[in-house]
Amino acid sequence: MTSFVARRDVAILALVFAALCAVPFAAPGYKTSLATEMLIFAILAMSIDVLSGYAGRTSLGHGAIFGIAAYVVLYTVTVAGGRPWTGALLGLLAATAAAVVFALLAIRTSGVYFLLITLALGMIVWGICLRWTSVTGGENGLRGSVRPEWIASPAAFYWFVLATTGAMAFGLWRFVHSPFGLTLRGIRESESRMRALGYDVSLHLFVGFVVSGFFAGAAGVLYAFFNSFASPATVSLAQSVEALLMVLVGGVGTLVGSFVGSIAIISLENFVSFHTERWPMVLGLVFIATMIFAPEGLVGRARLVLARHSPRNP
Repeated sequence: MTSFVARRDVAILALVFAALCAVPFAAPGYKTSLATEMLIFAILAMSIDVLSGYAGRTSLGHGAIFGIAAYVVLYTVTVAGGRPWTGALLGLLAATAAAVVFALLAIRTSGVYFLLITLALGMIVWGICLRWTSVTGGENGLRGSVRPEWIASPAAFYWFVLATTGAMAFGLWRFVHSPFGLTLRGIRESESRMRALGYDVSLHLFVGFVVSGFFAGAAGVLYAFFNSFASPATVSLAQSVEALLMVLVGGVGTLVGSFVGSIAIISLENFVSFHTERWPMVLGLVFIATMIFAPEGLVGRARLVLARHSPRNP
């Protein structure tokens, strides 16, 4: 039975991956770019889910880490005249360094205090990007083509992002299902019990935060390649909130929910904003309805429905 389930899951994943690979052929142009954006923000949402879903720490600073990576890529290529992959490497290093600073200041707190500290740190980054005009461009931001030539076309870039997203999703899945990831779950359930068992809670949270920050930075690098622009809005609170909404709508602690939430939120944003200027209000109502009728998220609700109608639970 177990081998059958494993083969079934592999077959489903293969079909999904094949369908995703066909997107540039089935939906060329703007729709391919939209799918690329969904994949990039799914990585950002997964990075937040590592903390909120598995360690019980909800961060509002990951949007700033994401934006730092994007800024560094654009500055390296458009201002300093560096190569795109040099900018990508420096962007990852800068985002990881920022995650280290954020983690050192936030890991000894929990609940609303952790939320507020990461919020404050993100606002500091936003203020720096807004006022340090000689480096960040201030309100005008940084603009320029930074995408490597061999992935310059929308289709080639989409396939590159798809492959990168798949590799990162697999890496995060292995991380949260490793003994280290199981320890993070234990901290989420009972921090005091894990301390009593001899685990260094602060160290585990620190490593978990830095790893999640690294993946948020990777999403920021891809976003710089995708958008060719970074501004204070890229590091703003709204960026973190939107990614967190993707996690909540898709399902906290599922990882795959980040993909579902990214697709749902970005699709709604584009569809609703086409019909009305009050699209944030519509999105807010959708989010409220989700929290009322499916507080476990869309993936969590689907799992409950399938379990309820399983042959084992008549």
